[in-house]
Amino acid sequence: MEKIIKSKGLYKTFPRKGGSAQTATHYCPGCEHGVLHKLIGEALVDMELQDRSIVISPVGCAVFAYYYFDTGNIQAAHGRAAAVATGISRTKNDAVVIAYQGDGDLASIGLNETMQAANRGEKLAVFFVNNSVYGMTGGQMAPTTLVGDKTITCPTGRATDNQGYPLHMSELINQLQAPVYIARVSFSTVAKLRKARQAIRKALEIQRDGKGYAFVEVLMACPTNQKMNVEQATEFVAERMEKEYPLGTFRDDSETAKPIVRDESDYRKETLDSLLGLDKEQEPDALLDPDAPTFYVKMAGFGGQGVLSMGVILARAACGAGKFVSWYPSYGPEQRGGTANCAVVLSGQPIGSPVVHEPDVLIAMNRPSFEKFVGEVKPGGLLLVNDAIGDFDAPEGVRVLAVPAQELAKEAGGDCALNTAMVGVMASVAGFDLSMEQFEHAIATNFASKPSVIERNHAVFRLAKQWGDRQKL
Repeated sequence: MEKIIKSKGLYKTFPRKGGSAQTATHYCPGCEHGVLHKLIGEALVDMELQDRSIVISPVGCAVFAYYYFDTGNIQAAHGRAAAVATGISRTKNDAVVIAYQGDGDLASIGLNETMQAANRGEKLAVFFVNNSVYGMTGGQMAPTTLVGDKTITCPTGRATDNQGYPLHMSELINQLQAPVYIARVSFSTVAKLRKARQAIRKALEIQRDGKGYAFVEVLMACPTNQKMNVEQATEFVAERMEKEYPLGTFRDDSETAKPIVRDESDYRKETLDSLLGLDKEQEPDALLDPDAPTFYVKMAGFGGQGVLSMGVILARAACGAGKFVSWYPSYGPEQRGGTANCAVVLSGQPIGSPVVHEPDVLIAMNRPSFEKFVGEVKPGGLLLVNDAIGDFDAPEGVRVLAVPAQELAKEAGGDCALNTAMVGVMASVAGFDLSMEQFEHAIATNFASKPSVIERNHAVFRLAKQWGDRQKL
């Protein structure tokens, strides 16, 4: 009677699809992800690394790695495994961080992050599954697809004059100075599988000892998308992939590399508050007040009109009043002259989303912003328009006020402070229940790096608020 031996380092069952216990993986018949899982899991157990290990699984066929590896597991967005892994490695010095990635993920959308993490020599073990195709999403051409091979996005075969040549990731990474270990392996024969096992263990030993970056490329086929049986898949790897991607160890500096020791990262609330200028001495914590109204505000104009700064001032004033606040900017690539807008939400309770679709208050500093957002203002909402845009049609059911922002700023001695003038009028007519002192403190904080302009902006704010107090809406 045949005895079935469970793989070490992997869960006994893989409870997915509603929690049902399964012993079969989600991988297709003939897929070798399971072999790689087994080798990694066994090595972690043998080296007693399970409790220190965190596996990062981004989008791809290994997206469900957390069903299998009996370790810490974290999901990452497509191509972002290296960034997530870097954050974990930098935060937890003793962690064994494993990035498990496919070719579409690592060598396409994640190529830059891959190269930068390798170039920094991050303490990561990267296991790169190269099956020369996008497996999970239906068989599109990958950066590693072989010349002449057909996929759904190159149905006549990859042509060098159109789609270029396959990327050789191990060779690319070998151009960098920082990596400690780089190898390419396959499972196409028992002898090669044994060498692959050694390479996997070497990469994990380097992480155990904290010595730096290790990269193991594993050649596989994708029987489903490449329409192969197991025998054909093995032949494809041995005769075609290994010819394009030669096996071997490109670098092994594990004996001479020294452990990387970094100061422990400090993510205590007090430290972050100090770093971000959110010390309690500066602003109070938000106070829960479910009866307080929630205001959704949008401010829009050209880059250079101080639109984002307006939002920051309002957000700071609301923070000073103990409100829950979010500030969400949106702007084009131009520093000046491009479009810019920001959304501010202030509330008496936690804010679910910073996005403002239907503002209670809209400030439009120019005509394009007016035309783009005026239709979004809630019925009964407030529209403040910079009167420099000229005549406009006021929408029905909305309170509208044309603000002579340029004149108010000039009269108060701050010709460039149109945005502060709009803030002053908004403070008067929007009904936010924020005091003049809270706004003036926010203005002073906003311009703290330019103390010479604080008083001018205060003067503009006061004059504009007085103007707003005289208006009837």
